[in-house]
Amino acid sequence: MESLKNMFKDNIKQYSMVIALAVIMLFFQVISGGTLLKPLNITNLILQNSYILILAIGMLLVIVAFHIDLSVGSTAAFIGAVSAILIINMHVNFILGIAIALVIGAVIGAWQGFWIAYVKIPAFIVTLAGMLIFRGITMVALDGTSIAPYPQGFQKISSGFIPDFFHGNGMHITTILIGIIFSLVYVIFEVRKRNDQKKYNFTTIPQSLLILKIAGIVAVINAFTFTLAQYKGIPNVLVLLFALIAIYTFVTTKTVIGRHIYALGGSEKAARLSGVKTKRITFLVFINMGILAALSGIVFAARLNAATPNAGQNFELDAIAACFIGGASASGGKGTIMGAIIGGLVMGVMNNGMSLMGIGIDWQQAIKGLVLLLAVAFDVYSKSKNA
Repeated sequence: MESLKNMFKDNIKQYSMVIALAVIMLFFQVISGGTLLKPLNITNLILQNSYILILAIGMLLVIVAFHIDLSVGSTAAFIGAVSAILIINMHVNFILGIAIALVIGAVIGAWQGFWIAYVKIPAFIVTLAGMLIFRGITMVALDGTSIAPYPQGFQKISSGFIPDFFHGNGMHITTILIGIIFSLVYVIFEVRKRNDQKKYNFTTIPQSLLILKIAGIVAVINAFTFTLAQYKGIPNVLVLLFALIAIYTFVTTKTVIGRHIYALGGSEKAARLSGVKTKRITFLVFINMGILAALSGIVFAARLNAATPNAGQNFELDAIAACFIGGASASGGKGTIMGAIIGGLVMGVMNNGMSLMGIGIDWQQAIKGLVLLLAVAFDVYSKSKNA
């Protein structure tokens, strides 16, 4: 019992958000008469929130480094416009067009990172200026109109699915097998992690709790893949999201640059005195944010099958909210990739559930604002209690 208490205490923000996500999903599942967790709706949830989750991954690193980026929505819109001009108007191969768009996103990130890291202008001001600049350039580039349609290959980024190699009748067998494989990989990972902890005499949770944890997560993985298998299987964009989550989780937890980002957010002066090249880290964080904003804009354009002047509206607010709701600290130095993803899912499920209930967009915005305020208040309260 003591181990359970300590485990929950050490990870209270993440566990509380996982519990909150489960409760919210259960609530809307009951209220919507079972519509929320239907295969089609689950797939739509993934497709509708994929670009926000991509932004949340990049925004998490920005917030951990104790900065903010208000320009990501406008950057996503601008990159969408660039991709449309290249691929649709100029007939550039869509793969080359995507590569060029990502490079432009990196350049935008480098531009903003230079002013923030080396000129020392606050990120709020630089990215606010960026939000206005790139929104205006988007309007000019598109001349106030939409450009469409994209080629089929480009559209499949957001609308495509992994093919079923076993040609199941009414059930996507490949998706079910992927769920089983991931379950096995997860079990092996947890067992090896526990063995390593015991080898170095680290504190471990009781075996019974570990089995309960593994059983619960394996059940969730297979229930999720089974649900997707009843529709069209795993969307391509979910594969992209999983790859990004895996890569950035590894970077933030297992690499030197990841530790330096957290050190920078914890205390820039202490990090600099410890040998961390704080200016370079800040510069790289914003380059990374520019690339992920560009990727988000590409995914959104592929979903709409068009580049529109109003694309990316409020994306930055949703990404920032996802990070704070998922446990990122408003004072920097704290937060996880999975926390940001969970925060984004909380926002996405709330949006979807309230839409199913017929709640208007005005009330949806008000409720989301209240949830964000409570999440940050919880963070402040937790810090004051531990001080």
